[in-house]
Amino acid sequence: MSINTTMNWKQAKRAAKMNPSVIREILKVVDKPGVISFAGGLPSPLTFPITEFATACAKVLGEDGKAALQYAASEGFAPLRVQVAAGLPWAVDPDQILITTGSQQGLDLLAKILIDEGSKIIVETPTYLGALQAFTPMEPQVVSVASDEEGIEIADLKAKAKDARFLYVLPNFQNPTGRTMTEARRAQLSAAAAELGLPIIEDNPYGELWFDEHPPLPLTARNPEGCVYLGSFSKVLAPGLRLGFMVLPKALYPKILQAKQAADLHTPSFNQRIASEVMQGDFLEKHVPMIRKLYKSQRDAMLTALAREMPVTPGNPDQSVTWNSPAGGMFLWARLPAGMNAVALLPKAVDKNVAFVPGSPFYADNADPRALRLSFVTASVDQINIGIKALADAIKEAMKAA
Repeated sequence: MSINTTMNWKQAKRAAKMNPSVIREILKVVDKPGVISFAGGLPSPLTFPITEFATACAKVLGEDGKAALQYAASEGFAPLRVQVAAGLPWAVDPDQILITTGSQQGLDLLAKILIDEGSKIIVETPTYLGALQAFTPMEPQVVSVASDEEGIEIADLKAKAKDARFLYVLPNFQNPTGRTMTEARRAQLSAAAAELGLPIIEDNPYGELWFDEHPPLPLTARNPEGCVYLGSFSKVLAPGLRLGFMVLPKALYPKILQAKQAADLHTPSFNQRIASEVMQGDFLEKHVPMIRKLYKSQRDAMLTALAREMPVTPGNPDQSVTWNSPAGGMFLWARLPAGMNAVALLPKAVDKNVAFVPGSPFYADNADPRALRLSFVTASVDQINIGIKALADAIKEAMKAA
């Protein structure tokens, strides 16, 4: 017998602050046959080491299957924590490593522990959309600091940093812009943060995806007690594992661990053991260069196609499509001619079977309506050529109609 009642599910006010991922909503729209998507931030499945995973699964289950399928320590699988610490370019105690369910969980845990309602936090302009999603439900005051092609502008940071809980920054091949913070700017930022007493959350999911030159030393290596470092296995192994890690100052570790325990008890122990097994020996030293080579070829193809197809008026960037040339990672950042709007352009591009992500969701405030993000790693060279031409045609038609 069923009871017909109307329940009044009262939601916490923070629920109103939660918004769907703009990118994932776009992916639903463009997920149809024939659409060439430069929208998603997905690694290329061509890079997934499927054979090695199959071998590792059999070995883990065969040698210690009961432990692999059991509850485990919240801190993470001890051998994996040792491997993570050993792979970092500064001295790290494995006891400072916390394995997370994707690096996105690290952002969520930090938000819960570090942000009160009304707390000031500082982000780059623009910044990672997923971080804004993680921070916003805690109802902070999000302040954008000016950024240029070298990274955070130090003078603007100093002007805005008073009483800020932390600065969130992606120094390497940033999502969405693809830019990399220079060595000089990192040195200035580290010095300024120490002077201001401003903690830094350093997010580095793309740092191993450099093309020609290794990026400068992480900010955390310069001031380990003043920074939290976030890393990910999604870009060098596979995102389906949902494995990330945090390097935490010892003073902060206990509270973040408590938040982790409340969130999910622990990251799946089976996945951790598989990753640890796959990474034995020199696997990453052989595997990651293959990823770099593939992504560099795709970046080069997109840069060539942009130069060939996009409308450019020499000496007049307001009447041109402009773009950068990232030194690694998965994205490049483009800007439409004056008067155009990337959100309005998107459906016109989809009609021509090509998709991108408008740049506006990546801004905490004062969004640039002309900006857009292009991902180059999941499309073949042929698809890049076809897709960029289709995008250029959509832009040219919109310019004529304006």
